[in-house]
Amino acid sequence: MAGTTQSAVSPEIRAAVSARLDELFARSGAISFGITKPEFEGCLQAIAAKYLPSDTSRREAEEFVSTLRVEEIVLTRACVAGNERAWEQFMARFRELLYDSALGIAKEASQAKDLADSLYADLYGLNERDGTRVSKLASYMGRGSLEGWLRTVVAQEFVNRYRAKKRLVSLEEEEEEGSQYAAPDPNPAAPVDPRVNDAISDALATLDSESRTILSAYYLDGRKMAEIGRMLGFH
Repeated sequence: MAGTTQSAVSPEIRAAVSARLDELFARSGAISFGITKPEFEGCLQAIAAKYLPSDTSRREAEEFVSTLRVEEIVLTRACVAGNERAWEQFMARFRELLYDSALGIAKEASQAKDLADSLYADLYGLNERDGTRVSKLASYMGRGSLEGWLRTVVAQEFVNRYRAKKRLVSLEEEEEEGSQYAAPDPNPAAPVDPRVNDAISDALATLDSESRTILSAYYLDGRKMAEIGRMLGFH
């Protein structure tokens, strides 16, 4: 159950997690999956440190930690660790949800099944990176319901597939029409009003660096949402 270094966690967050630890650990059911209290504590500290600013008070940190859905955090982390009983529970609870969500988006049974099935390997963690299981479930942080998070994962995968297919179709159409050899447009688009650029710059300046990185990666680099999540370490 991945945590974070103690130096990366403020004393207020450590104190807040410690104050609620016994209560949250008992409620989480971590013992049933072989997750120890120190491992559980490290996970909560990592989540709180990720989302709370460095000057967060202990009271604010306690309020944040108390709202986390610890039962679902433990279930997902146990799945990530390869606990078969946790995976069986996960599938029993969410298999139908995944398919229904996929059907609601794809609108066609075979496509929905293919979409849902394609997620199982990513959620289970069949792939490895540097000898470590790679599972989408590691990105779940317990701030909202696991059900809602999974619906988002299904929708994101559908969008990624659509964008990839759209790029492929567009490229094939261009090749068939000879567009790759087309002459330069004699009437290029008019330049953007400088006031628009100024307004965009002002708006971007109000964002934190992480948000600017996400926007830049998506709109300028053309990265998929899943790639950005892996790059920045969250969903």
